Amino acid sequence: MKTLKDVKIGQSAVIEKLHGEGALKRRIMDMGLTKGTEVYVRKVAPLGDPLELTVRGYELSVRKDDAALIEVL
Repeated sequence: MKTLKDVKIGQSAVIEKLHGEGALKRRIMDMGLTKGTEVYVRKVAPLGDPLELTVRGYELSVRKDDAALIEVL
């Protein structure tokens, strides 16, 4: 299983499945990270957390722990 956390800088991936439950899953979905959405990893902070993504035409920062809950192709 490959997660968003494993995607390298400059690569794109498509969201396959969201893990997690309740408010956490809802928050991830509210940020636009839903099944079938293409995500581009722009950069990673110097200490590795957070990841900066391009999703649906806007920039988004996601913590590594949250990125590990997002399964990608």
